[in-house]
Amino acid sequence: MTQLTKYALLLVLSSLISSFSQILLKKSAGKKYSSKLREYLNIPVITSYAVFFLCTLITMYSLKVVPLSMSPLLDATGYIFVTALSFLFFREIPEKKQLMGLILILAGIAVYAV
Repeated sequence: MTQLTKYALLLVLSSLISSFSQILLKKSAGKKYSSKLREYLNIPVITSYAVFFLCTLITMYSLKVVPLSMSPLLDATGYIFVTALSFLFFREIPEKKQLMGLILILAGIAVYAV
């Protein structure tokens, strides 16, 4: 496995972890809180933002090797991860427009890979 492949996979892993963080934020947003302060200062929200920060560091580290032109392509996998995780955790079924968007994202990744 080449160094570029390892760092590209690290970038995709960062996108996956970030997607889990987004799911945690959505789960937290569905709860009722006694005050606005508690709405933003609770364990799930703070954890999510800490994970986002960690993912940003991982992304910056990966971009030492991965070409910048490849980064948006690999970050686009996050849309696929969030859709899949939303289905798994919330049973949200994507609409036709969302499915078409995901197909276009996958097609773009495939075209770039070729």
